Amino acid sequence: MASPIAANVPPSWRRPIKQRSRLLRRSGPPHLRVGFAHASEQEFARFLDYYRIRWVYEPVAFPIAWDEGRVTEMFAPDFYLPEHDLYVELTTMKQSLVTPKNRKLRLLRELYPDVNIKLLYRKDYQQLLAQAGYGYLEVQNIKKADIEQILISPVELETRVRALARRISRDYRGQGVVLVGVLKGITFFLADLARQITVPLAIDYLGLARRRGAERERVSIVRDIDYPITGRHVLLVEDVVNTGLTLDFLLSRLRERAPASIEVVALLDRPSRRLVHVPMKYVGFQVPNDYVVGYGLDYRELYRNLPFICVLRQSAYIDLPTPALTVVVPISDPV
Repeated sequence: MASPIAANVPPSWRRPIKQRSRLLRRSGPPHLRVGFAHASEQEFARFLDYYRIRWVYEPVAFPIAWDEGRVTEMFAPDFYLPEHDLYVELTTMKQSLVTPKNRKLRLLRELYPDVNIKLLYRKDYQQLLAQAGYGYLEVQNIKKADIEQILISPVELETRVRALARRISRDYRGQGVVLVGVLKGITFFLADLARQITVPLAIDYLGLARRRGAERERVSIVRDIDYPITGRHVLLVEDVVNTGLTLDFLLSRLRERAPASIEVVALLDRPSRRLVHVPMKYVGFQVPNDYVVGYGLDYRELYRNLPFICVLRQSAYIDLPTPALTVVVPISDPV
């Protein structure tokens, strides 16, 4: 049922007005590129950047009052989060500032019922994190102080896995595939990928053991696949490809069983550590030489259940090098 206010305002008047960009510079972290009106807004933008939540600062203003058809008052929410279709208006604890904002919010909701907007206090940040897929970090066996940097957010993982599945489904249209996962780091990646693939598939797993000999580390298969792959199309699913030695070993062993074809699907690739060239047709992200956990990846069996991928601070683990500056590069599909 339409509100009395909305009923008296013609729809042609209720048109959001695009705001002028406040972009100050084109390089550096997003929260340092924009000219914010208040320090609290920059703090919130830094918070969003840390968790890799995409945002736009004051993209539109909504007319909320008119006089003889002319706009006399507008309301421009502070942020828009496109991945959640959510406008965010920040406020302080001063009641003198909260009351006018509540009035504007009430008017906006009555005039624009399809707009999703939230008035956010600092205490509401955790709720926003839960909505973005992070939940409460302490419940996930990790403290925020242990995180050096979040590399890949839940939304980025979901988007990239869906894109890989579309490519695979297109490439194997009219055929079936066998997904062979290398335990244990592929647990969540393989499950999410398989749910998005639309061609018939079977799933099996390989388990490896690494033993250091007199000269070099040796890899052996301790859990072999049960599903016959002779004459079938095989996708070997890996979590992280580093030197390529383990992957080269697995490919040679699987090729001995005469599959119709065999390709590699890797969630993460570290080309800077490559010692052996191995063909990888489907790659999620390129990452540098940092120790990463989450989304199936672990440190001493911890952190696998995190819904994002992050670098741990050195204080969170033992005998590992200090992480370097990190840049994550999504791998674009070829045209």
